[in-house]
Formats: sequence, C-alpha cells, structure tokens
Amino acid sequence: MQVEFHFDFGSPNAYLAHRVIAAIEARTGARFRYVPVLLGGVFKATGNRPPGEAYAGIRNKPAYERLETERFIRRHRIEGFVRNPFFPVNTLHVMRGAAAAEIDGGLERYVNAMFHHMWEAPKKLDEAEVLRDALNASGLDADAVLLRLGDAAVKARLIANTAMSVARGAFGSPTFFVGDAMYFGKDRLRDVEEAVLGIA
Repeated sequence: MQVEFHFDFGSPNAYLAHRVIAAIEARTGARFRYVPVLLGGVFKATGNRPPGEAYAGIRNKPAYERLETERFIRRHRIEGFVRNPFFPVNTLHVMRGAAAAEIDGGLERYVNAMFHHMWEAPKKLDEAEVLRDALNASGLDADAVLLRLGDAAVKARLIANTAMSVARGAFGSPTFFVGDAMYFGKDRLRDVEEAVLGIA
C-alpha cells in the first residue's frame, strides 16, 4: 500500500510529523514516500491561508493551538524543536531543492538537513547565502544544489507535485495519503498508522 507524506519545510507541523514517521515505519513495516510540495502554491490553489493569519482574530484559538503542539511534542518525546524566529520563511528555493533531490535520488538526506536548519537550528533559509551556508554545513554540495534551483525540470517537478496534491484533496501541510485515503495534519498520524495496519 502506498503511503505518502506531502510536506513543505515551512510548516512546523510537517517537521513534527517528520519526527514521528520513523517510529510508525518501524512499527508497521511501511515506508512513507516523501512528496515535496509548495505550500504557498497549495494555499493559492485552494483559497487557504496560513494558520497564523487565519486564526489571528480568533480569541483563544492561537493559544490552544500552541497547547496542542506542546502536547504532541510531549506525547512523542520530541527533543530539539525550536520555533523559527524568522517565520514565515519563503520556501520556494528550499522546496525546489527538495524537488531536485527527489529527481536525483538524495531526498532523505536533503530533507533531514533542511528540517534541521528550519526547526532545530533555525535560519532564514530564504536568503541565498544563509541557504548556501546551511547546505555546506550539512555536507551537501551547495553549488550543485543552488545551480539546480533554476533547472526547468526541477521547477516543473515541484509544480506538478503541488498540483497533484491539490487535485487529490490537499489544502495544507502536512497531508498524508494511504492509498487513496487522505489525512490532514500531524494529529492524524494515529489514523494514518491504523489505516496502514488495516484497522481503520
């Protein structure tokens, strides 16, 4: 059964889900396919807005969302998460880098590096020199990665991934697909695991 994780590095919830996926894989034997999408493109296509913007005028909602995040972190014993002081970060280039890594076969290493530099040792990754330094610090070939960002095939892959995700029902990140069934948000990971095991 195909299990997919549609993500954008700019989503803290996608990062937190990423930190839990390995344990689900170990328990179930499933392998999640990571699918990079551009969250800004998903929002534009669906009329959605970032939570910070959508909830800004709702009394108590932002505080509750922070509480739920803290509960999730405790439940899954996640260490090292740091809120990015530069949030929101424009993720166009880092997501193109993910699309390039998907094409070139180095996505897992790239994903671990970029989630680290976004949510563990947070940086303003939409600045070219900051991104270059982060890539080099992670042992990636910064010159090669940055050169790929302008490649037509890379741009097309990210656009296609994003359009495909929306066409299947996605409206944000993280989104999961178990076969054709869609689940949205880090708090649906238990449902995802049950679906993989055939419980749900």
